[in-house]
Amino acid sequence: MLPQEIIRRKRDGLTLCDEEIKFFADGIASGSISEGQVAAFAMAVFFQGMDADEASTLTIAMRDTGDVIDWKDLDLSGPVIDKHSTGGVGDNVSLILGPLIAACGGYVPMISGRGLGHTGGTLDKLDSIPGYKSTPDNSLFRKAVSQCGVAIIGQTGNLAPADKRLYATRDITATVESIPLITASILSKKFAAGLDCLVMDVKTGSGAFMPDYDKARELALSITQVANTAGVKTSSLVTDMNQCLAHNAGNALEIREAIDFLTGEAQSPRLKKVIFALCSELLILAKLANDNDHAVAMLNAALDDGKAAEVFGKMTSLLGGPSDLIENYDKHLTKAAIIRPLFSDQTGYVSKMDTRALGLSIIGLGGGRTRAEDTIDHSVGLEKVISLGESSDQPLAIIHANSETAWLEAAQTIKKAISFDAAPQPEHPLIYEVLR
Repeated sequence: MLPQEIIRRKRDGLTLCDEEIKFFADGIASGSISEGQVAAFAMAVFFQGMDADEASTLTIAMRDTGDVIDWKDLDLSGPVIDKHSTGGVGDNVSLILGPLIAACGGYVPMISGRGLGHTGGTLDKLDSIPGYKSTPDNSLFRKAVSQCGVAIIGQTGNLAPADKRLYATRDITATVESIPLITASILSKKFAAGLDCLVMDVKTGSGAFMPDYDKARELALSITQVANTAGVKTSSLVTDMNQCLAHNAGNALEIREAIDFLTGEAQSPRLKKVIFALCSELLILAKLANDNDHAVAMLNAALDDGKAAEVFGKMTSLLGGPSDLIENYDKHLTKAAIIRPLFSDQTGYVSKMDTRALGLSIIGLGGGRTRAEDTIDHSVGLEKVISLGESSDQPLAIIHANSETAWLEAAQTIKKAISFDAAPQPEHPLIYEVLR
């Protein structure tokens, strides 16, 4: 088969057969298909789409380019379960959810990604922690899952390697939002991790990859259908991303906020509502909880008795990070040279937010990538970002920057991104729908 012929067929809107899709996935993983051909294939799929059978075949083919983990030999005492988000700004849910689920009896082998477009990646956040091995070998990965109940890592060379390469290409070729490519990317990694159950958090709104609700719902439905067809019990939640989810956005800042949440030091109500909804759905799917009330009681207990925070600390230490991160995170996490609040020139109440622009302001500060090979400055970002409905009396955000020029450029972007009205506007729903 010729890669260019497969690209041409998809470019012209034809349906690819299983053999063509498997051939292309294998070629991406082996390197026999060039970077230009990978990009052209991604763009062809972006414009022409894939039907459900093509998307399912691509998902399984990408999974099968590497190892598929089997947990049976470890004789784990609970189900192997996970969560995934389509990404947003100030979305540090994974850092909190993984330890919480582990504290409730689940085992969470969470294979996460780096930043895509304007959103922050869970791995980039974890790389803020000195020594943390975000891409351990399978032996250490399995050890962490069995001993801690959770390990949040990136794709190793042997887990869905086709996706690892395709993921990086999508980020720099404006093909991130393709529903079949997102579905295949997410699920190939999840299937490679040997999951029993999965819950998806599909974002919609100004800071989401799928700002349009109908498109976000289409993605949630695609993921739910493909995963359940493959035998992994899956539900999807469509949640709001018309503003930052947590109070902070930026790598080390989000690690700090996650630790504060787990220890009970500070818990954003919006963040807690989304985390509890996702955790409850997952605990019920996995039959660890009988119903929502039971799940909520389990989650509160795991936070109140410190078990969830203890799990996070143990995972961090086992994967190479400091053993005292929970107690002394300020000693280990980097800080920016300039930390200064930004106030608005307008008055009134926040009525609208271009959350994508806020994410881009963090990239401008150095906290994200414009090219796959870019290095990230983990210290920069936005702290205490203002929320919809809040008054102009408070700062729009506290900007963490490493130069005055970068601070001023971020300030200009943020001011343009936030609008005010004389009176508070009705709130968006936080959780729009659950698809089971």
